[in-house]
Amino acid sequence: MSRSPSVLPRVAGLAPVKAGVNGAIRTAARVLESGRPGDAVSDQARQLSLLLRKARRTRFGRDHGFDAILAEGGRSPDRLVASYRKHVPLRTYERLWEEYLSSAYPTLRDVTWPGLIPYFALTSGTTQGATKYIPVSREMLASNRKAAWGMVRAIMASRPGSRLFRGKLFFLGGSTDLEQPAPGVRQGDLSAIASLEVSELLRPYVFPPIELAHEPDWEKKLAMLVRRGKDEPISLISGVPSWLLMFFERLLAETGKSTVAEVWPMLEVVVHGGVKFDPYRSAFDAILGSPGISLQETYPCSEGFIAFGDPTTGLLRPITNHGLFLEFVPVDELDRDEPTRHWLGNAQVGVNYAIVLSTCAGMWAHLVGDTVRFESLDPPLLSFTGRTKYSLSAFGEHLISEEIEGAMAAAASESGAVVSEWHAGPVFEGAPGYHRFLVEFSTPPADLEAFRLALDADLGRRNADYAAHRSEGVGLPMPALVAVRPGAFADWMRAKGKLGGQHKVPRMDGGGQLTAELASFFRSADAVTAELEPGSVAGRP
Repeated sequence: MSRSPSVLPRVAGLAPVKAGVNGAIRTAARVLESGRPGDAVSDQARQLSLLLRKARRTRFGRDHGFDAILAEGGRSPDRLVASYRKHVPLRTYERLWEEYLSSAYPTLRDVTWPGLIPYFALTSGTTQGATKYIPVSREMLASNRKAAWGMVRAIMASRPGSRLFRGKLFFLGGSTDLEQPAPGVRQGDLSAIASLEVSELLRPYVFPPIELAHEPDWEKKLAMLVRRGKDEPISLISGVPSWLLMFFERLLAETGKSTVAEVWPMLEVVVHGGVKFDPYRSAFDAILGSPGISLQETYPCSEGFIAFGDPTTGLLRPITNHGLFLEFVPVDELDRDEPTRHWLGNAQVGVNYAIVLSTCAGMWAHLVGDTVRFESLDPPLLSFTGRTKYSLSAFGEHLISEEIEGAMAAAASESGAVVSEWHAGPVFEGAPGYHRFLVEFSTPPADLEAFRLALDADLGRRNADYAAHRSEGVGLPMPALVAVRPGAFADWMRAKGKLGGQHKVPRMDGGGQLTAELASFFRSADAVTAELEPGSVAGRP
């Protein structure tokens, strides 16, 4: 007698079954995490070899001599990597799209990866960029699942009494309303793709249900998530920090509770990623309301799941055995014709690297646009430092996003403020010009000028070039500061059609055009609550 397809998910959702599953996963996690860690360097060499063998008959593989690379590499990891670099140059997405993807899109079959690409993750990287169509293969879906399970395993091993799978895992993602540009091919938000690929047996452990995840209107979806989610036994929630905070605020308004822990007493972990978390930390600590809720960093991108926060150290643990080959280029060499390419076999601690991926979806030697720094090599542990395009050097100050993120967090802490969003860019007025910071506070400082002074001083401590350009006689004045009301950046994102899901506010604008656009939008929307003009070259304005 055949069993109805709907029976197994119903059985999987029964409380005794969930308790048994939770116990089994917790035991397996403890055993696997206590074992001897693998050799990350050997893992990476093996992944590169497997990727090359899999894709050697594709158009890209033939064009770049994958057979020759494998022959030249032999059994030596170093020779294999050196041969790969010789035959396969670094590429931006734009170059790969122009040379290989655009002519075949939307039906990519045996172009850069064997078989038909079933999905494209649509992303602009930031709200400034044009849409990118990132290939997502079946192998990449499996890679992402393996990485996610690795993260869950590490979480549960670090929490001996974890009840993660006795509750529900909440993924605050975008709409799952995917387009179909060709038969057998769909495209849309990466979280939409992941939601559709969830096994039926996992549905009882996941929120939101598929019919709610399909809602395309972000505002309507957010309201429905609050109404239906408040009574669910949520044990984990994952999302972009700014959207998580927005959801939490609405959740508390709906329930009348003062903290998230009161609404969801089973909540163990908040998974965040996509941006530096430091400026958000105090806001999350206050709104969560329980030291027992862990903050778990994760580093996925549309091209692949790169790393997750190590529960012991808090640093990012790169995943080295799931279909990605990672390379690292010193950021200060990116403008060279042939920058140095490192891998786990010869990377160095303390260097700010641009990360390069070769993936099981056919992205080869691809400059992702993110920057990282190794804090340890044995085991490999990373810090996310920002974006390659997120820098301010209009006046020779060479500020990177990590430095501004840290200074923003330090100024907030010193002044008792909580920052929810921010953006910085140059203004080319006067001689030589100045920086403008646009800051949304969920808790404003008692003294905005004190916040600016703390921000300016901390930037000078972190960056010698900034300090030199701010010194007397050089001429770079105290930055201008525009404070905006809560929700102002979300209003701008809504106006750009980028509200919700995985979209993020662009932190920095090297050219100043976006900074000017944001300032104009906030003023026209009557969203500015206070404004400080650029101050004196040194000291208090």
